[in-house]
Amino acid sequence: MINAAMSSARLLGLLALAALLSCSAAEQRRLSPENLLVITAATEETDGFRRFMRTAREFNYTVKILGLGEEWKGGDVARTVGGGQKVRWLKKEILKHSDKDDLVIMFVDSYDVIFTSGPEELLHKFSRLGHRVVFSAEGFCWPDQRLAPKYPVVHTGKRYLNSGGFIGFAQDISAMVQQWKYKDNDDDQLFYTKIYLDKTQRTKFNITLDHRSRIFQNLNGAIDEVVLKFERAKVRVRNVAYDTLPVVIHGNGPTKLQLNYLGNYVPTAWTYENGCSICDDDLLFFNDVPDEEMPLVYIAVFIEHATPFMDEFLDRLTTLNYPIERIRLFIHNNVVYHERHIQRFWERHKSLFPDALLVGPEENLQEDQARNMAIEACKKDPECDYYFSIDSDVALTNPDTLRILIEENKSVIAPMLSKHGKLWSNFWGALSPEGFYARSEDYIEIVQGKRIGLWNVPYITQAYLVRGNLLRSKLSQVSLYVDEEMDVDMVFCRRIRDQVSLRSCSPHSYTCMINFWPHLVFLNTRTSARTSVCPQGVFMFVSNRDEFGRLVSSANFNTSRLHPDMWQIFDNPVDWKEKYVHENYSKIFEDEKNFVEQPCPDVYWFPAFSDKMCDHLVETMEDNGQWSGGSHKDERLAGGYENVPTVDIHMNQVGFEKEWLKFLKEYIVPVTEKLYPGYYPKAQAIMNFVVRYRPDEQPSLRPHHDSSTFTINIALNNKNHDYEGGGCRFLRYDCKVESPRKGWSFMHPGRLTHYHEGLPTTRGTRYIMVSFVDP
Repeated sequence: MINAAMSSARLLGLLALAALLSCSAAEQRRLSPENLLVITAATEETDGFRRFMRTAREFNYTVKILGLGEEWKGGDVARTVGGGQKVRWLKKEILKHSDKDDLVIMFVDSYDVIFTSGPEELLHKFSRLGHRVVFSAEGFCWPDQRLAPKYPVVHTGKRYLNSGGFIGFAQDISAMVQQWKYKDNDDDQLFYTKIYLDKTQRTKFNITLDHRSRIFQNLNGAIDEVVLKFERAKVRVRNVAYDTLPVVIHGNGPTKLQLNYLGNYVPTAWTYENGCSICDDDLLFFNDVPDEEMPLVYIAVFIEHATPFMDEFLDRLTTLNYPIERIRLFIHNNVVYHERHIQRFWERHKSLFPDALLVGPEENLQEDQARNMAIEACKKDPECDYYFSIDSDVALTNPDTLRILIEENKSVIAPMLSKHGKLWSNFWGALSPEGFYARSEDYIEIVQGKRIGLWNVPYITQAYLVRGNLLRSKLSQVSLYVDEEMDVDMVFCRRIRDQVSLRSCSPHSYTCMINFWPHLVFLNTRTSARTSVCPQGVFMFVSNRDEFGRLVSSANFNTSRLHPDMWQIFDNPVDWKEKYVHENYSKIFEDEKNFVEQPCPDVYWFPAFSDKMCDHLVETMEDNGQWSGGSHKDERLAGGYENVPTVDIHMNQVGFEKEWLKFLKEYIVPVTEKLYPGYYPKAQAIMNFVVRYRPDEQPSLRPHHDSSTFTINIALNNKNHDYEGGGCRFLRYDCKVESPRKGWSFMHPGRLTHYHEGLPTTRGTRYIMVSFVDP
């Protein structure tokens, strides 16, 4: 008896195991990727839709798109919710598949959804959940909070249904949606919620929610729960609250910007191993396009505040590597001080821009009005292909910038620019809840060029390119700059970022938009009735794939000075160097034999100042006019006595001593260390002055030693043009230097060895800059 019972038990166990294995095999057969269909709804191909489809293609999902090209009738978001049109579309489509026992359907939104993994993982996780239908879950009970108590209690995870993503067998989903008998503008999430809360139906269809984000990750209310997880050549989103790796990321509600951030990486958009894998997708090429067929670009220049290096900024407009006949120029100058720069530019280059429109400060046109005027010109011209806006504090040093940005083939794109040596740039990687600057996790590495790519960001400024057909379509009725409560750049970005359409949208996007921006109500001009609006998600990109230039700092720009650019060595050192340092200075360290001369023993001669620096320094001194009398009595000195007097003006008399000492440290010290090995200058100098020699004033200087460890002496004008005679003689070596070059500096020891004199100037006026270094 006992043996018979044991045999019977073994038999039952084997039968149960066989049945289990049979069911498991059948389940595995049913859940093969070939039997998965992704269905989504989209009325037009927005940037978000294209991103969704890119991630779907990357994992070989089969996607069916419903509603493309149709008019959205899903509800008046100013008064209520909606989205029922999606259910109606799904109800019709799924009838084609309702008889397929093994078909799994996943329905997701598209504009604000990305995939992080493929069908195999998705189906495996669906199978592990052990239910016929699985809806995504979130922490908010929408759209009827009164239903919250009716939800089954959940001890861990999100409690409430979100209809932006669900997965299940075709037969079950079909049976559910066939119950839809409502209007297009009724709420789809409420429809699914009532089915789920009906215990009979929940049991019948075997429905559950993805409480712990194993498959679906809704970002609204959960941003702090998700982080990027960099794996080998791919990037996932990890939910740290539940330690899960969701497959579908849904930027529902006001989390579109966070989704954009994640989408910059997931699944392989940017990885440490391969960098940017999508940057070369959909590029335009113009290599073989004749100049006359290149896109027409409206360039709008805005000078809204006093800005250093204005001449250089304007001249760069003429050196762009782009057919000048395919450029239309607009300049708004709101600064009286810069009228002189505009005039000089126009006198030199007006033939290049015969159709240019110049608007000066006399027009009293406010910045937002000026920007609207410029962009409206492109909107109204059907031939305007691109609108390029550039502010005066942009040093656009890459002449190929326009071509590069156009070739990137984006609706809105900015070249990444930053202030030299600083993290201040022309984009923000994130926004605060109030809509202001917030630092994204990747901001520093993008600015520093440690991560190179195209970055979908919420804010760009100072230089950007906008596609003309975008201005004439989605943005045709939008005022892009005017808002009394916000700066123009923030208005522009919000209008682009939250761009709305009057015909098609996803209700899960626009309901939250109304919550956050209730003032955004559009009126139908024909009926004066409120109408539906929805964000289109026009993406703004910033590119750091190329070196485009930099931003110029205007904070300490003092226009009361004759040549205020001279004082910019601290705030804008690169621009200062380009303007005021000799073009061959850097060659001193590359080719010493050809760019450093030694006319006398231990006397070196090398390029230091540009012609412009020489001219500006002389003009500054003459404008100051406080030349010393060349007598021994000198109240500027601590002792009141000068042993070897000259007719001069000290740097501290014109407020330039701090800047001069900076020049010594940055440009003279490296040369000194190279030419006098073993000596490390402190770059201290008390006596820094410009000397003026004239035949009828002080033509020469008697023999003397300088009170310095070494002296620099820079010629500020041209011999045989501005003056005759002059030069320097070193008595010990009986060596003369009689043909000094403008902008070149002598460097020689000061005390003990190099006793010297200034040779007579016989005609004109000779200027030199002298500094006694390390006294």
